[in-house]
Amino acid sequence: MNLEDNKIKTPMILGLLALTAIFVSGCIDDGDSVLEKKEVSIGYVLWDGEIASTNVLKQVYEAAGYDVEIIAVDAGPLYQGLARGNFDLTVSSWLPETQKNYWDIYRDQIDYVGPNLEGCRVGLVVPAYVGINSIEELNDLKADFGGKIVGIDPGAGIMQNTEDAIEMYDLDYNLEASSSAGMATALKRAIDREEWIVVTLWSPHWAFNRWDLKYLDDPLMAYGTGDNATTLARIGLEEEKPEAYAIAERFHWTQEDISEVMMDIENGIPEEQAAATWISNNPYKVKYWTEGHNQA
Repeated sequence: MNLEDNKIKTPMILGLLALTAIFVSGCIDDGDSVLEKKEVSIGYVLWDGEIASTNVLKQVYEAAGYDVEIIAVDAGPLYQGLARGNFDLTVSSWLPETQKNYWDIYRDQIDYVGPNLEGCRVGLVVPAYVGINSIEELNDLKADFGGKIVGIDPGAGIMQNTEDAIEMYDLDYNLEASSSAGMATALKRAIDREEWIVVTLWSPHWAFNRWDLKYLDDPLMAYGTGDNATTLARIGLEEEKPEAYAIAERFHWTQEDISEVMMDIENGIPEEQAAATWISNNPYKVKYWTEGHNQA
């Protein structure tokens, strides 16, 4: 081989080596075969239940061999992000009632996977010592409540429900936007002082385990008849990542399950640790989610 041949072949060899390195870096060798790296991204809203469910699902996917990214967004961008393919899935949708306005806009651009938690409820909530039982009674005692309803983040579906309730019941109240944490802080402060307060709240939520609370009756059905926490995916996920999609389809748990994780987080346990504890205590359910085997 002469010098000119070396000059020609050396760049070719280096190019092949570079291409091989790129290919190998995106793959995982399991000892028997070379597999493409498994990745999944999950969008969620920073509400207590959604923090709990998303952290559990994250670790479920990790147990199945996935690199997982969780992306916190507001309710509107949650739907917009799925429609645009900014992330793969979410378990943070509340349908058919609370987030109906977002679903009506994006329903043709999102894959409806199915409920992951049933029997959810939203509405106006007061401490049990408050002497009314219905939204219809609020105007009569406006001064006791300071003329305000303490809400959460402005884009949440429950805030739109509450705007509807104010109109439907002709309430002379202001709806104060806050956050999930801000609302809970205001509720705690009022209960500590035995003051009257009305807040936007939902079940499941750790507040019902901590304090004696009650929903105000809603005879005009401003908050609907109930919801499910629902799993949604970007269109194309089922075809592109069938195993990841199957795990999302099987992910389903109970009010008791999610309440355990939420209470641990509220009691100061880091969310990752609270999720890991629940997973450790429920191996058969997790095995079903990841592998599809029947629960023991």
